[in-house]
Amino acid sequence: MAEKDKRSRQPNGRSSIYLGKDGKWHGRVTVGIRDDGKPDRRHVERKTRAEVTHAVRELEKQREAATVRKPGKPWTVKAWLTHWIENVAPLSVSENTMVGYGVAVRKHLIPGLGAHRLDKLNPEHIEIFYAKMQANGSAAATVHQMHRTFRTALNEAVRRGHLGKNPVRLAKAPRVREQEVEPYNVEEVRRILRAADERRNAARWAVALALGLRQGEALGLKWTDVDLNRGVLMVRRSRRRPRYAHGCGGACGRKAGYCLERKRVNPETADTKSRAGLRAVGLPPQLVGLLRTHRIRQDAERVAAGDAWSDEGWLFATRTGRGTSTRIDYDEWKELLRDAKVRDARLHDARHTAATVLLILGVPERAVMGLMGWSSTAMAARYQHMVDSVRTTVAEQVDGLIWKQQK
Repeated sequence: MAEKDKRSRQPNGRSSIYLGKDGKWHGRVTVGIRDDGKPDRRHVERKTRAEVTHAVRELEKQREAATVRKPGKPWTVKAWLTHWIENVAPLSVSENTMVGYGVAVRKHLIPGLGAHRLDKLNPEHIEIFYAKMQANGSAAATVHQMHRTFRTALNEAVRRGHLGKNPVRLAKAPRVREQEVEPYNVEEVRRILRAADERRNAARWAVALALGLRQGEALGLKWTDVDLNRGVLMVRRSRRRPRYAHGCGGACGRKAGYCLERKRVNPETADTKSRAGLRAVGLPPQLVGLLRTHRIRQDAERVAAGDAWSDEGWLFATRTGRGTSTRIDYDEWKELLRDAKVRDARLHDARHTAATVLLILGVPERAVMGLMGWSSTAMAARYQHMVDSVRTTVAEQVDGLIWKQQK
């Protein structure tokens, strides 16, 4: 005769285990309080007493570690990532960061892992997915960037109680070889600046090489951000790379950026949000002189343009006063390097050059962080091995630094 449903009476809040009328063993565990104030009591059932006892103990461990999933229908990876990218992430990060998040989520994570239940996803699922991405040609850096996005999204799920632990934190991402920092030496900088003197907006490249501003930061500067009398420049905003949507509804069959009726969907500039990015930068006297000359030349262009001039106040403007696009700025940098007859390099290497010079001159690391807009000391560490190797040979040359005249 089958044993009847027996439940031993337990004190309030204690777990219980019993054999039900259905012939299965059942367990009930109080894991917390629901939103309505009532006890959150979870139920498990198994075929044997040993199995249900193990399940009850697991729930109790999760309760003690505060990793119990919130009640309700479980999230899938797709559902959570969609909610996070549309409603959560935009509240705390910049528009530029959202572009990267969107690519990682919609192009990679949802197609690859979206069908999994969020609370059933384990590190092995993630690592297998990473391996498939690389086998299909994705670079390790791409996978690593996606890994960071996924970790951030699931950290939020843990924080809100939808997930007990974040499996991405346990998964191993591909190792990325750090790109070697290769700044220009003093002689190369002088050659670049001499070549820049023959071009429009010559001071643009002095700002890049002497102050280390990011491209968007330099192109986002307005004259109201510069106090030449005090020798101070304020970094307040950054010029954004454009993003476009179809103006034809997709009928042209091209990518949105090549649509003849395309419409820009992001603003030209965005204010600097982080405390590290919003900063005051001191101007060397030589650069103050270059900027005064730059203002005189820009005033002459304003007169020449007449009614075509758009008085928008940009420090580095087009011949009609409009802001300079990041693409045109990049092309001019490449032309400048060819004119100066120096090795080709990324525009960002000008920023590396400025950071390196500051460290070589012995400027304290914290001060360099403030000038460069770094939020972490880890960035300075990337330059240190190179700084140590060239300090003795370069120290004498940088005495007058990049504007010192050749003897």
